[in-house]
Amino acid sequence: MSRDDAHEKRSRKGAMQPTLTDVAREAGVAPITVSRYFNDPEALRDATRLKVEAAVNQVGYVRNMIAGSLASATTRVIPVIVPSLANVVFIEVIRGLQQRLEAAGYQLLLGKTDYDLDREAQLVRTFLGWSASGLIIAGLRHSDETRQLLENWNQPVVEIMEYGDGLDMNVGLDHRAAGHAMATHLLNRGYRHIHYAGAELERDYRAGERFEGHRQALEAAGLPAPLLDLPSRQQMDSGAEALMHIRTHSPTCDAIHFANDDMACGALLAAMRDGIRIPEDIAIAGFNGLPIGRHMTPRLTTIVSPRELIGQRAAEQLLRRIRGEPLGELSINVGFTLHEGESA
Repeated sequence: MSRDDAHEKRSRKGAMQPTLTDVAREAGVAPITVSRYFNDPEALRDATRLKVEAAVNQVGYVRNMIAGSLASATTRVIPVIVPSLANVVFIEVIRGLQQRLEAAGYQLLLGKTDYDLDREAQLVRTFLGWSASGLIIAGLRHSDETRQLLENWNQPVVEIMEYGDGLDMNVGLDHRAAGHAMATHLLNRGYRHIHYAGAELERDYRAGERFEGHRQALEAAGLPAPLLDLPSRQQMDSGAEALMHIRTHSPTCDAIHFANDDMACGALLAAMRDGIRIPEDIAIAGFNGLPIGRHMTPRLTTIVSPRELIGQRAAEQLLRRIRGEPLGELSINVGFTLHEGESA
């Protein structure tokens, strides 16, 4: 279609949009088959699904989500609320969610809280007005307002990123256990003056949970557990700042357990710049298992969190609940692995 033809078509008052019936006629199938293509595509045979998909593209059909929601009282929209849309950790979780939910005919509606629980409550209140089929939200810690909204809501909720008792379903990992595992690893490697460094741990409370596990491991070994909690969330800059601060004020420190890989990599880069030998002068460890850590010199010792798997399993739990299928378990612990690089 030429540009002029398209303009003329849009200009005609009352011009009819392609309908589901048009798609069925083009594909040579019944209208109910086209409906199933949008509502439950996995129920169709591959050949039928491809035929309907080609017909949708040929006639230019776009599904009217509002009309569908009027008939079912819910939309095929799943809000996803996370602290950040710039952090690769949450981007990978969202990718896992997207793989499963879009294949089942659902669309994601994204919102970020900036680690602000009041902002989270505002997003929940707004998104529930979309008559969503379910909701996915990061964390187990919420404001009273958020908890009340979600407890009174009649649709499924999956809390992600951490493992524990939640509002409904839960997929994540035990952050206290992760912190304990890394601290134990550093102790087993012979380090005895180990600091933990984070940034705004009151807001990033999962990093605070990892510190609690770290502290328990050190105290069990009869050692103190110094904490440096910086006020800035400029993560790589904060890592460099933490390294310099600890080297200046605690010269006997032989290892720093950072709250995340961003801070740890910032410290590694600062050490390279200033001629500090890692791990000979001081060891560095992180959390998340980000790709950048594998490309540092030396490679970063870190805890790897299965971020994409968290998204996939959360989507699967949500879809089972929507379809009325048995869940097996409400809470899923995806675990973690310790990757031993050369930085510790």
